[in-house]
Amino acid sequence: MNSKSLLRSTVLLAVAAGIAASPLQAGAVSHQPPSEGVQFVRLDHPQPVRESARTEAVEFFWYDCGHSQKLEQPLQAWTEKHRADVALRRVPAVWPGSSDEGAQRAHARLYYTLERLGLVERLQAAAFRSIHNDRADLTAESAATDWAVRHGVDAELFGRTYRSAEVGQSVDDAAAQFVRYGINELPTVVVQGEYRTSPTKAGGVDAMPEVLDHLVQQEQLPKH
Repeated sequence: MNSKSLLRSTVLLAVAAGIAASPLQAGAVSHQPPSEGVQFVRLDHPQPVRESARTEAVEFFWYDCGHSQKLEQPLQAWTEKHRADVALRRVPAVWPGSSDEGAQRAHARLYYTLERLGLVERLQAAAFRSIHNDRADLTAESAATDWAVRHGVDAELFGRTYRSAEVGQSVDDAAAQFVRYGINELPTVVVQGEYRTSPTKAGGVDAMPEVLDHLVQQEQLPKH
């Protein structure tokens, strides 16, 4: 089983287990605040955050992951709600050594190109739709450029950015972060470099924003 299938199977098995839980169990969980080890876990090696003014949330995603696509709209709404107190940083998943690493690196290059051009907010959802709904293969520069042009991006500017050393370095950094943060499921969101949650932990993609609310509130409590 390849890494993509493994990740998706992990999510599906966890969701199935949740559906099989008794109504009493489900009700008990839904009325309890998220707890460590159940809806979220502590990172074995906490990571530094990039700014001190707001709480940092880091999303690990892959354009070819259906659960990452499903999280996109709820995460955008959650980010908008927390615009004043949370800084969202996205990291495209690159699983070193996996059979999907080539495709993941290509999608990461597309993402970082959009990021450097300031186009993520406008085109992130469009990239997901093209890959999942239109079955577009955006792993080659030519195809990615054609896609960007159809969305109003200058071809020369896109290509120059896509091939830049800065974007290449960002892709390599993404692979390193995937390992450092101990990511084993997509999507995963890490709060303040310390806690992470994912569909199997939270109880599904739709439950992740509530867990993230709890983690942000926890991080913002006065430290004694």
